[in-house]
Amino acid sequence: MRRKPFGLSVKVIILDRDDRCLLLKRSLNCKGNPGKWEFPGGKVERGEHFDEGLMREVAEETGLSISLNRVLGTAESESPTVRIAYLFLEGRRRSGRVRLSSEHDDYMWVTRRSLPSADLAPQFDSFARMYARGEA
Repeated sequence: MRRKPFGLSVKVIILDRDDRCLLLKRSLNCKGNPGKWEFPGGKVERGEHFDEGLMREVAEETGLSISLNRVLGTAESESPTVRIAYLFLEGRRRSGRVRLSSEHDDYMWVTRRSLPSADLAPQFDSFARMYARGEA
């Protein structure tokens, strides 16, 4: 039996001046995890460096310009056709106001400690708990 291929999705914890984290609420029209909260970011395109892909996704989803600081950790999930490896980075908001794409219905800035209480997409729960405890 052939195993599913891996896809890479890069996510970022964007911190504001008050060290709050940006969460995006998936549109109810989305196929996967509609109405759940997630971190900005997304798929890396073939031949694209993951940091460039992340900056592109953040600009598309939020309209923000960010700087990237460090790698935080990983997570994994599975779709019917692919196994998805998530790479989490931490960054800072540099400029811009949040302007959501059609993929998201809402956004909120939350403290690190309150991340686990958000109604996150399930593949992000474990990472959010680690980050909230300062272990990432």
